[in-house]
Amino acid sequence: MDISDSPVRRPYTFDRVVRITFTVILLIGILFMLELLKGVLLPFLVACLIAYMLEPIVRWNMKITKLQTRFVPVLLTLFEVSVIVAGFFIIFIPYLVSETNEMTQMLRHYASTKIQIPHFSDSIHSFLRENIDFERISKLLSKEEWKELIKSTISSSWTFLSSGFAFLFGVLSWLIVVLYVIFIMLDYERIMQGFKHLVPVNHRKWAYQIGNDIKNAMNRYFRGQFLIAFIVGILFSIGFLIIGLPMGVVLGLFIGILNMVPYLQLISLPITVMLCIVCTASTGVDFWVIFWESMAVYIIVQCIQDLILTPKIMGKAMGLNPAIILLSLSIWGSLLGFMGLIIALPLTTLLLSYYDIYVVQRYGRHIPESDE
Repeated sequence: MDISDSPVRRPYTFDRVVRITFTVILLIGILFMLELLKGVLLPFLVACLIAYMLEPIVRWNMKITKLQTRFVPVLLTLFEVSVIVAGFFIIFIPYLVSETNEMTQMLRHYASTKIQIPHFSDSIHSFLRENIDFERISKLLSKEEWKELIKSTISSSWTFLSSGFAFLFGVLSWLIVVLYVIFIMLDYERIMQGFKHLVPVNHRKWAYQIGNDIKNAMNRYFRGQFLIAFIVGILFSIGFLIIGLPMGVVLGLFIGILNMVPYLQLISLPITVMLCIVCTASTGVDFWVIFWESMAVYIIVQCIQDLILTPKIMGKAMGLNPAIILLSLSIWGSLLGFMGLIIALPLTTLLLSYYDIYVVQRYGRHIPESDE
């Protein structure tokens, strides 16, 4: 490779070092302000995320209705989402109540019964019974415990409300999220254009490059990976329901949530094994039959995800490494709480893009200094 073809590296002059120093100080100041204002910013960021996730549905409704204005498509989108969410809870809540009652009986039966599983050491059962309070878990899953929890929550909430306005303010702040979502969805395109026009003309070249990196990462993670995780959760729920695994739908949806970080669903394997053991103790089903049926569900869904869903939805574009995603969620979540989980991916992508352009210049071109 000819040396002249390599990207030009700017020397670290005193002026550049000062600029880098001020940039670092500015970033620290921004993080400090985010920490101070996270209580106010959190509802707004949640609304932004919801509006961002629903934008493809709004565009689809605009295409179907052939309307250029966004008002009717936005209302139609909110109605469709509300119907889907309400229908989900109407179907899921009765199932959840039934499954928790059944699981309560299964756990109590397993805690008081000694079972023999071929090729399965009795020391494992002893370890589980000694280190897991099945009686306490069964009480937590019982209907009476749920009723007491709801009563105590309402009672404590009313006492707290009567002593001040903090609880009322917290409720209203989340009701404001709905207003934020409506306003952002109505002016989504104008807001996006407004952000672009805020960038000075002589900085737009690199700012737009970084913005495109963030946009691509957001599309892959929040939209692409969310859709994949949703479909995977449904497939796991159907598979576990077919084989008769206790709490199968709940476990399937939980695995779908874990799938927001690729391959994180593997940590659900011990839970699946535990449910197989409880099912064997309570129903007499052969453990190895239900276990290998569960593993078959894992293998089939994973093949569908890797061979069909990911190529169709994500395409050939590569996102962040799953380890980097998990690390960024952990770091930003520790620094800024739930708000950090929302902004973790955009900020991580921003830092990586800034590093690519200004440090290693991976894009193969020199970003010129702005004119003074």
